[in-house]
Amino acid sequence: MSPSHSGKGKESGTARVLGSGASGVAELLVFHPVDTVAKRLMSNKAKASTLGFNSIIFRDYATASVGRKFISLFPGLGYAAGYKVAQRIYKFGGQPWFNDVITRHYKEHFTSTFGERKGKMMMQAMAGSLTGIGEVVLLPLDALKIKRQVNPEAFRGRGVVRIFMEEGTTLYRGWGWTMARNAPGSFALFGASAATKEYVLGVSDYSKATWTQNFIASIAGAVASITVAAPLDTVKTRIQNANFEQKVPGLTVIKDLMRNEGPTAFFKGLTPKILVVGPKLVFSYTLAQSLIPLFGKYV
Repeated sequence: MSPSHSGKGKESGTARVLGSGASGVAELLVFHPVDTVAKRLMSNKAKASTLGFNSIIFRDYATASVGRKFISLFPGLGYAAGYKVAQRIYKFGGQPWFNDVITRHYKEHFTSTFGERKGKMMMQAMAGSLTGIGEVVLLPLDALKIKRQVNPEAFRGRGVVRIFMEEGTTLYRGWGWTMARNAPGSFALFGASAATKEYVLGVSDYSKATWTQNFIASIAGAVASITVAAPLDTVKTRIQNANFEQKVPGLTVIKDLMRNEGPTAFFKGLTPKILVVGPKLVFSYTLAQSLIPLFGKYV
C-alpha cells in the first residue's frame, strides 16, 4: 500500500514527501465530493423515506442547478486539503517506518508466533495499525473538514486561526473513538492488502508487485478497512459534526443511534464509500508511485 523504498537518505525521503503530497492533492480534488456525500449520509438522523436523498445530500441547494449542486459538495475544501495532504504524507511514509521498526526489533517474535509467511503479513498489519493510531494528531484538521461539510453554522463567520485559539482541545473531541476506529481499520487495510498479495497473487516481495497486483490488493485492503471501521467512523463523525460548545459523549451517540435508527445506521454512508474505494485507491497509489521516482531525479 505504501510506496516502495527504492533508495535511502534525504533525497528519497524528500521525493516520497513530494510525491505522496501531490497525490493527496489530486485525490482530494477528484474525490472530495464523494466524501462529502458519505459524511452527510452518516450524519443524517432522519429516515431516508421521510427525507429525500436529494435534500440530505445537497441541503439548501436541493433545488439548484446541477452545476451549483456539484459546487455545494466542496465545503471545507481548505481544511480538507490540509488534512488530506498531511494524512497521505504520514500514511505513505509512516507505515513503512513502523514496519522497519517492528522488523528490526520484533521480527523473531512474529516469526516464532505466526511463522515466516504469516509473520511478515502480521508485521505489515501491525505497522498499519500503529500508523492509524498516530493519525490522531491530525484530528483538528479532520474535525474542521467534517464540520464544514455537514455543519457549517458551527463556524459563525470565524476564521481558522480564531477557531484554533478559541476552541483549543475541543478540536480533539472524539480522539478516543478516532483511535478506536483507526487501529482496526488500518490493521485491516494493510493486513488484507498483504494477505491478498501473498495468498491470492503469489507475491512474496510486496515492493515488486505489478500495477495490476497493487490494484487488486488495494481494493481488497480498502474494502476490508472501510467495512471494519464503518460503525466507529459513524460515531466519530457525529461527535465531530456537533457545534463546538456541544459535547456529546460517544456512548450517548451509540445509545441514541440504536434507539432511534437501529443497528443498520452504523453503516450509513458505507455504500458510496465502497463504490469509490477501487478508483480512489488506484488513483492515489498509482500517482504516488509515478511521482515519487520523478521527484527523485531532481531532489
